[in-house]
This record gives sequence, C-alpha cells and structure tokens, in this order.
Amino acid sequence: MTVIVDDAGSGDLLFGVVVGAYRQETGDFKYDLIDVRFYQGIFKEKEYLQESSRVVSKLVAGFNLGSDEEIHVCQGCIFDVAVEKLRKIYGEDRVKRIRVEGEAQRLIEIAYLDEIRNLGYEPLVEREEKRGKSFFHMMRWLKDNPEMLRYAKTGWPKLKNYQVFKKFHVPTQTEPTQIYKAVCVDCGSDCEVPFQPKADKPVYCKKCWKQHKPHNPIKHHKKGKSKK
Repeated sequence: MTVIVDDAGSGDLLFGVVVGAYRQETGDFKYDLIDVRFYQGIFKEKEYLQESSRVVSKLVAGFNLGSDEEIHVCQGCIFDVAVEKLRKIYGEDRVKRIRVEGEAQRLIEIAYLDEIRNLGYEPLVEREEKRGKSFFHMMRWLKDNPEMLRYAKTGWPKLKNYQVFKKFHVPTQTEPTQIYKAVCVDCGSDCEVPFQPKADKPVYCKKCWKQHKPHNPIKHHKKGKSKK
C-alpha cells in the first residue's frame, strides 16, 4: 500500500497551508494545518519547513504503516525537510518524491477550500487555472475586510508593493483575535465568528455551518482524522 502526502494553499494569499495524507488503497484521508503565522512575521526564518515536517510526521504516523508500505511525497520544496526526516525513520527506499495528481490532490484541495470558506471568503471557481486572478480576488476581499488581514500570508516580500498591506495594521500573534457576536440564521443560537457580520450575508454556528458546506466527499472528515 501507499500513503500520498500533498499540500494546498502554499501559493495562496489567504490562510495557512493544508497538508494532507491519503492512502489510495483504502481511501483513508487525514489532514492538518501549517498555521498562517509561519507566513507572517517569521516567514524569512523559514520555520514553516520545520512545521511542515512535524505535521507530515504526525499524519504519516497515524496510518500505522506496514513494513513495506511506501510514502509518496509531493515534489514541492515545502516538504524538503519533512522528506529528510521520513527517510531517516522509514528508510530511503520507502520515501519517494512524486507529482501528486488524482484523488489525493482533489481531497487536499477541498480541505483547503473548506478552511478558507470558514473565514467567510468564497474562492473563485477557476482558481487553479487562473492563479493570478485568484490572488487579486483574495487581495480585494482583504481590502474590503481588513480585520481578516490576520489570516493573510503577510510575510511574502512581494506584498510590500501593495497599498492594502501598508494601510492596514496586521495584528501580531500576541494580540487577541477579534471575535464578533452573532446569531445563527438556522437554529437561532448565539455564536461567535472571526469576521464582522453583515446584514446581507447569513451567519451560521459551527454546527449549522457543516450543513451548508458545498457538497464534497470529505465533509464528514475532521482535521487529523481518517474517514470510517
């Protein structure tokens, strides 16, 4: 059997990075996150590489690999440190770098899209084919919702050229995240959200939000859990 490791969100302006692991023979899927703070003030230190290694090791260990089971890891540089560690643990021959496609890539991408939708952002349908357009779409959303800059990869050097990142203060990780009170439009219960509620946009509590996510085969999965 084979466990495939891939990421989603590395090149996207919004949110951190989703790292997922998929066992193709059984369909088991798990994912975890590299927090966005690794792409903010400490980005230049490249600590996200160590965090990626920690996340990957945790995910792979959760599969309880057989003695001959291989680990196929995406070729992206975000996994360079992770692969070195995996090869020390599982052996050189069992850990291979590949171009990830198919179901593994699809599931991990869906997980990332669910995470950014949780922030109140609706991604472009054609984001994969039009990366440049997606970048500016996210940037315009941040301009309209400056309180969400805390969820942007503000450590990227190229962002200093854009006024939106100069005009608005980006809170440090020691500052508390601003939380807003709201009422769920479905069940009527009080809830809290990390964005300013607007009259023309429905707000759901965590329980009801699960019922409104776009249909996908992993909607019942939880971060770090395999499907049953």
